[in-house]
This record gives sequence, C-alpha cells and structure tokens, in this order.
Amino acid sequence: MKNLPRAATLLLLALAAATFHAQDWAKSRLESSPRHREYVPLRHDGRTVQALVVYPEVKGKATTVILIHEIFGLSDWAKEMADELAAKGFIVIAPDLLSGHGPSGGGSDALPSQDDRVKAVSALDPAEVNADLDAAADYGKKLPASNGKIAVAGFCWGGAKSFTYAAHRKDLSAAFVFYGTSPQDVSTITAPVYGFYGGNDARVDATIPATTAAMKAAGKTYDPVTYEGAGHGFMRAGEDPGDTNPANKTARDQGFERLVKQLKGL
Repeated sequence: MKNLPRAATLLLLALAAATFHAQDWAKSRLESSPRHREYVPLRHDGRTVQALVVYPEVKGKATTVILIHEIFGLSDWAKEMADELAAKGFIVIAPDLLSGHGPSGGGSDALPSQDDRVKAVSALDPAEVNADLDAAADYGKKLPASNGKIAVAGFCWGGAKSFTYAAHRKDLSAAFVFYGTSPQDVSTITAPVYGFYGGNDARVDATIPATTAAMKAAGKTYDPVTYEGAGHGFMRAGEDPGDTNPANKTARDQGFERLVKQLKGL
C-alpha cells in the first residue's frame, strides 16, 4: 500500500505548521504538575538523544509508554501529554528526535521557528528514528520502576512512525497510532495496533481501507476508530483553549480514555 506523494504531504504539513497555535497553556499545565520528570541522555551508535522521562505516582511497577512527538518536535504540548499519561499510572519516555539536529548540536528547542522544526523532522532518517526509539525502549525496560512492558504512542508524523516502529520492534505490547499512516509492509508487525482518526481528515482517512485490508491479509490486529467532526491533530487541538471545534475536544477526551483503557489492559 502506498502513502500520498511526499510533495503533497509536505505541503499539508507546512500548512499545519502555519496555523499552529502557541502552547503557553500546555507549558503552564506542565509546570504545575506534581509528577517527577527529568531529561536523560540516551546514547547509541555515537549519537546522544535527549529524552523527557515522566514517572507516575504509583506503588507498583508500571508499563512504559514511548511517546513519539508530532512533526513540530518535542513541543510543550508533547511534554504535557507525556505528563497526562504519567498521571494515569504509566512511565512515559518522550525522546526528542531532533536531538543533535539543531544549531550547535541542540534539539527541538534550539531551532528558531516552527517552520524550521517541521523541515528538520521531515528530513530525519527513518533508520535513525527507529534506532532512537530502540534506545528509549531499551532504557525503559531496564528501569527499576518498569514492569517490562513497552507500548508506543505517536501523533501526526509520530503516529506514522508509531505504526512503522511496530513493524520494526518485536517486543512491543501495543502500538497506538493517532492520525498517522501505515508502512507499506505490515507483515513483520507482532503487536496489536490501535488507530485514532479524525472524521475531517481526508488525507489520512483515505489510507484506512487499504491499511485495514493489508493488516487483515497479514493476520494482524488493527482496530481503527474514527471520531466524527474532529480534524487532524485533535488530541492537541482538543486541549487548546483557543480551538473553536467542539468535536476536537470530544474526540480528544474519548481518544484519551480509550488509550488509557487499552494501556491498563496490557
């Protein structure tokens, strides 16, 4: 199965970046969180990836979720979403996949504009992305507070990377794909894949029938849910106080509840 042409995809992503809202609200929520969070350097193959790790306030060992950011890099919203998941009882590791790609070897925060981050994420080497995610997963499995279970959840560009990572990593307990497309070859996927899509997202929604057919033919578990009236990026937009589409908030709330329910059932 084939995704849309790269030029069309980049154009749509550029348009999304142009309308991207400031995330002071997300930063404020994160700063008021009581949960422990820290940045850790994940090293592999001569490369260092900075990752945000957020711990839940729980008594027992917890499942680890690898959170893959949007095409906007490790934004304040991505960090805040990591904190929200940790609040539900999970260890969350959110690697900054732009580590080393910014000025002076910096990451997402070092790039001067949203457009710069979109271009930099779009240019990332897929093999490097998988290796960075492997470093995060390996780190998570070895944490004393971890129960050894690893899941991956990604959004937008990260949603597609979550699907691709499921085809790469064999010990995942589940993959959660938020408005992302699938890889061409799904035959190597071992974990169940749960999809979350906006009803007003024709670019991505057009790929769902082919993805469903390919996963069924390969004997894989794929459970897509579409939230009517919601647009692309509804998990972020549904939290944004400035968003004017009530369907985004409904989709965000229902999608988050579904995500947490599936994670707790692993």
